[in-house]
Amino acid sequence: MSEQWTTANIPNLKGITAIVTGANSGLGLHSTEALAAAGAKVIMACRNQAKANGAADKIRAEVPQADLEVRSLDLSDLASVRAFAESISKDGITIHRLVNNAGIMAVPEGRTTDGFEMQMGTNHLGHFALTGLLLGQLSEDARIVNVSSMAHRWTPGIDFDDLHWESRRYNRWQAYGDSKLANLLFTFGLRDRLAKAGSGIMAIAAHPGYSDTHLQFVAAEQKQSKLEKWAMAAANALVAQSAEMGALPSLYATTADEVESGDFIGPDGFQQMRGYPRKVGCRKQARSTELADRLWNVSEELTDTAYL
Repeated sequence: MSEQWTTANIPNLKGITAIVTGANSGLGLHSTEALAAAGAKVIMACRNQAKANGAADKIRAEVPQADLEVRSLDLSDLASVRAFAESISKDGITIHRLVNNAGIMAVPEGRTTDGFEMQMGTNHLGHFALTGLLLGQLSEDARIVNVSSMAHRWTPGIDFDDLHWESRRYNRWQAYGDSKLANLLFTFGLRDRLAKAGSGIMAIAAHPGYSDTHLQFVAAEQKQSKLEKWAMAAANALVAQSAEMGALPSLYATTADEVESGDFIGPDGFQQMRGYPRKVGCRKQARSTELADRLWNVSEELTDTAYL
């Protein structure tokens, strides 16, 4: 792996169709622009259509040849997830890259349309259902890239007996860590199932390190906390790398030839907080086959999504 892999290393992607969730801002926006610049057709799967259309216009201004399409997807509503997947199937679209990028971080306690804890429901269960529903539209050599986080280390572990925080006092940071640990367990569980089925589809995880995106400010905005907004802005200014750099691990996972199914890609700097993409390690718990199977069974039941 190159020590300084950048978007300049992305191969020609003409003929490739990619779906990027949460493509209208932050990492998703930069990933979309880079993929489009390399020739891929990118379907921008976003909850806020006005913001998504504005983002698409911004990309086209920078990349006039960009082939972009905006479609509605709300990962906190399984009906929306099913409608999106059905539209892709109905239109006969073959997907070569599925980048499960969208996410929320440390928001106040809330519930999805289907009654799930908001962070687990959006960051994991929504993407779990989406991926399963799109499997039939994926090419034989497709890649599924799940964007996790260093925060997968911030939780003692997923409490399967209280997945939606109904019996405990809500801890928004632990809940976020749970969802990011779930992203990894899902990735590695999917890798094993695809391999067992003899599929050539790859499942890969990536994380952006500590990157300066709007993600850090969503909770402060919801809480209307000027102090938290100030603290996040100060931390970003002092520690964070740019969103462009933060998107590199996902882009590497999505496009680099040397990537293998089951890889976890993150920054190469101190504590994986910043730097250029490389294969990185994760906590032992994230590689647990037993936990992956347990999460898989729960996720299939909750989302009513049958996989392989």
